[in-house]
Formats: sequence, C-alpha cells, structure tokens
Amino acid sequence: MSNTDATLVGQKAESQWRKSDTTWTLGLFGTAIGAGVLFFPIRAGYGGLIPILIMLFLAFPIAFYCHRALARLCLSGSNPSGNITETVEEHFGKTGGVVITFLYFFAICPLLWIYGVTITNTFMTFWENQLQLMPLNRGIVALFLLLLMAFVIYFGKDLMVKVMSYLVFPFIACLVLISVSLIPYWNSAVIDQVSLSDISFTGSDGILVTVWLGISIMVFSFNFSPIVSSFVVSKREEYEQDFGKQYTEDKCSKIISRASMLMVAVVMFFAFSCLFTLSPQNMAEAKAQNIPVLSYLANHFSSMSGTKSTFATTLEYGASIIALVAIFKSFFGHYLGTLEGLNGLVLKFGYKGDKTKVSGGKLNLISMVFIMGSTWVVAYANPNILDLIEAMGAPIIASLLCLLPMYAIRKTPALAKYKGKTENIFVTVIGLLTILNIVYKLI
Repeated sequence: MSNTDATLVGQKAESQWRKSDTTWTLGLFGTAIGAGVLFFPIRAGYGGLIPILIMLFLAFPIAFYCHRALARLCLSGSNPSGNITETVEEHFGKTGGVVITFLYFFAICPLLWIYGVTITNTFMTFWENQLQLMPLNRGIVALFLLLLMAFVIYFGKDLMVKVMSYLVFPFIACLVLISVSLIPYWNSAVIDQVSLSDISFTGSDGILVTVWLGISIMVFSFNFSPIVSSFVVSKREEYEQDFGKQYTEDKCSKIISRASMLMVAVVMFFAFSCLFTLSPQNMAEAKAQNIPVLSYLANHFSSMSGTKSTFATTLEYGASIIALVAIFKSFFGHYLGTLEGLNGLVLKFGYKGDKTKVSGGKLNLISMVFIMGSTWVVAYANPNILDLIEAMGAPIIASLLCLLPMYAIRKTPALAKYKGKTENIFVTVIGLLTILNIVYKLI
C-alpha cells in the first residue's frame, strides 16, 4: 500500500462516527436533562416573549462553548487516563486539586437542598390539589421523603443507580410528549402582552435583568459538567493513541455540539410550549408558589371547567408524578457526587488518623446524616427555589464550568494555543454574569 493510500485509509477511519460517540452524545444529553429543566420555563417565561427569544438565541452558545472549554481543560493533562482533579493538580499543584474538590462539593450540595425543597413542595401540592386531601405538616413531609430516599440509598445504591439510568430517557420522552400534547392548548396571551411602547430594558422587571437572571437558570439547566471529565478520559483512551490529541479534541467538540443541540431543542421546545399554554402571570404564580412548572400545569388543568380532554385529565395527575420521578432521579444522581465530595473533604481536613483504617460504611453514614440533615433544614425553611438556584447553585457551577477553564487558558502553557479566541470572552462574560447574581440578590 502506498503512502497516499495509507493516508486515505487513516483519514477515512478518523472521519467515522462510532457507536460509542452516539452513546456519549446521549449520555451528556441525558445527564443535563433533569429536575432543573422543570424550573427553566418559569424563569424564562416570567418576563414574557422577548426575553425568552433572547434566551433562545443564547442557549446553544452557552451550552456548547462552556462545556467545550471544560473539556479542553480536561484534555490538557499529560495522562490520557487522568481525571479533572489530576489535570488541575498537574497544572496548579495540590492546592488546585483541593480547590476542585471544594468546587465539586459546593457545586452539587446546594442542588440537593434545591431538590429537597422541590420534592417537598411537589408532593404537598399533589396531595392537596390532585388528591384533594387535608394539608400535611411540612416538616413531617420533608422528613418522611428524605428518610425514604436515605433508606433506598443506604441499602440499595447499586439498584438505585441502575434504575435511575433507565429513567433518564423515559423522562425525556415524557417532556417531549407533553410539549407536543400542549400544542392544542396554545394561546396568544404571551404575544398579546408584547407592547413596544411598554418595553423596558432596565429596572427589576426589565428585559436586561430578566435575561441576566435567565442566564443563571440556563447554566443550571443545561449543565452536564459532572460527567465531562469521565467523557474526556473515555474519548482519550479510545482515540488519542491512534489519531492524536487534536483529533480527539475535535471529536469531543462534535459530541458536545450534538449533545448541546439535542438539549437546547428539547428544553426550549418544552419552555415555549409551556409559555404558549400558560401566561407570564401564570409563570409568576408558579414562582410565588415555589413549585416546578409540571406541578403548576397539573393544577392549571385541574382547575379547568367543563368537559376535559383525555390529555387534560391525564396531565392533571401525571404531570406531578413525572415531576416527582424527575426530582428523585436528580436527587439520587447528585447525592452520590455530594457524598464522594464530602467524604474527600472529611478525609482531607476533618480526620487526623490513619485514613486507610477509616470504615467506608461509617464514613458514608456520617456524611449521609450531615447531607440529609442540612437538606431537611432547607426543605423545612422553604426558600424560593429560583432564588436559591440564582444565588447559590448556578454561580458555583459557573465558576467550575466557565471561569476555571478561562483562568487555566491564561496561566497554563498546555492551553496557551486557545488564548485570544473570541469565544473565551463569551464564556468569561457568562461566568461573571452568573456569579454576579449573588451580588444582585444581596442588593
């Protein structure tokens, strides 16, 4: 075989899209689609049509450029099998590894608090509105739900992981089905309220502030950063030795791009379908009631007068059940990451003895008591979920997803080739705007 023929064979092999690439595309997509998606339509639709159209324009760049930046950081390590912690330690020393451990823990733990509030409110609204039963004590409901999840986690973690992995795509299918089924109920209320003379760009209800806060929810809802490190390691081990690092990076970018397109298509279609079915006033009510949009839709169809369609009757009961399953799924997935992070922090800073003699079961139990205890306190306090996302969850995710890779590009020789690229400015601005939500909430 001539050199030219060998080159052509190599190029053909490189251009092939493998089954593993499709698997990872769906894996990234499935990781991002969780309970956070149920709050995005509320924030996006809260300001009406114009802000959500701007968010539609921003959605793909936020999802793609931010996750690609994190993937590039993971790819920059010298060890193809090294995860993000090892890569950061390679670039910034052990201090960097400690920072990553803190970020991972504090990026995931507030999400559990959010899900604790969400599942309590979702269950209580289903109990009172769909089942028409007497109101229950909030503290007891939250404690019961968390103890139920703790029991499942402690005695059936392996089964739980398997079940949750099977629930990802049925949940996505339900979202798509609901989005399509809502089309007959679309109305022009959100369009009728658009008045060019009344448009305000500033102020607490202005377009700029609404989009700014919406960016935080997009960072939160379109987030598959917890799995990026594992994804990059898998692709490096599969491609790097045969085709080189640049090809591996290009393949990772294509996979992230396709996962982002799928994610944006599903979530934005769901958001628009909800917005055209409800109204900005309905979204404001959902925010005030502190419930996910599916629960509000269930109550909305429950209150309809006259003869109801089969879909309306099904959604009245099914929406809350789908929301509960989605929240359980997200809670379990994030619990494992929180447990791992807290165990690491305890061993690093809270335990002075021989770490090899620490009982894994005892450590897991201590961490579980702290995680579930703090989640119960927050669930009982019932802070506004969107405010909690904007003030805690999204800013910490943004620091890991956006600002850490941008800092590494400026300081690390292995990433120097990415300096000066236009998308770096975009990713940095998104990260800063998301983090500045903390300041906005304090003012």
